[in-house]
Amino acid sequence: MNEYKTILVTGGAGFIGSNFVKYMLENHPQTKIVNLDLLTYAGNLENLNDIEENENYVFVKGDIRDKELVKNLFDEYDFDAVVNFAAESHVDRSIEEPEIFLTTNILGTQNLLDNAKAHWQIGTDNEGYPIYRDNVRFHQVSTDEVYGALGKEGMFTEETPLSPNSPYSASKASADMISRAYNNTFKLPVTITRCSNNYGPYQFPEKLIPLMIGNVLELKDLPIYGDGMQIRDWLHVKDHCSGIDTVLHHGKDGEVYNIGGNNEKANIEIVDLIIENTKKDLEENTYEGIDTNPDDITEDLKIHVKDRLGHDKRYAIDNTKITSELGWSPSYTFEDGIVETINWYLENQDWLDNVRSGDYQAYYENMYSKK
Repeated sequence: MNEYKTILVTGGAGFIGSNFVKYMLENHPQTKIVNLDLLTYAGNLENLNDIEENENYVFVKGDIRDKELVKNLFDEYDFDAVVNFAAESHVDRSIEEPEIFLTTNILGTQNLLDNAKAHWQIGTDNEGYPIYRDNVRFHQVSTDEVYGALGKEGMFTEETPLSPNSPYSASKASADMISRAYNNTFKLPVTITRCSNNYGPYQFPEKLIPLMIGNVLELKDLPIYGDGMQIRDWLHVKDHCSGIDTVLHHGKDGEVYNIGGNNEKANIEIVDLIIENTKKDLEENTYEGIDTNPDDITEDLKIHVKDRLGHDKRYAIDNTKITSELGWSPSYTFEDGIVETINWYLENQDWLDNVRSGDYQAYYENMYSKK
């Protein structure tokens, strides 16, 4: 088992990254976490208010593409590990603005790899390969979208050929390949995880679940792409964090591990569950700042909008490798997780209102168009 004194977490103010930072500080209190985040629209330091006084936590605002900054951080903090969450991550935006996805997700990852290689190398072997100090690791956080789409049957395994269908997934597949190449060419200790769709606290409300919860509370239209039968495997963010932690400390260098939640749901089924459970929660509880009448929450809020270009129909993760080799397994069923998630958003209206006050609302009102 690897133990790390100081970990660089990139993108740690985003949804998954902020949950991971807090998970690590709670479960590895001896480890120092340095969070590097550019604070683009989806990065939010409010996600981390409860740990900002933690002596083992440091926040640095900056870009993973900034070579001088990243080098200086390695020199100052002497990282043992890097966990790279930093990425432009929304498919719709990648269709509109692909260039920023390519530069951030690919060149940014390469910059991190270069600095890790340079900082950790202590010599070369007889064949000229770098030798690195003990207990170091670069961990690349990826997505099941790099595999493309599935038919009605089958699941993605770690051996599934990469076949990305959007600029976003193509950029993430490229980052995976760069990471793999540094492991193969330079023997850099690298692991990669590919996860299914995450949900849970602090998710930016452009994503399906928080978007629908927010719209339900305001009795706005619930826009569903196409027929709504796009199927995804859903993974609670806390399960994702524990999976990454498991790979970081126990995974084998050069290996890819799929992290899935064993919860396949169609998008329209997700929307129906949000309608049902939000209505039920508001019937049973009252929340400061919420005056939505539960009787007004009905399926009539659902509308079908023009489908996304190149929209993959189905993803499903086979997580046998991580469960059998490393002993990890998800702890959440989707039915329990969605109730907890809805309740979190109802109890954190200030957070949701603050996040939604940016450019997101105008962007999505422009993106969606009724059939």
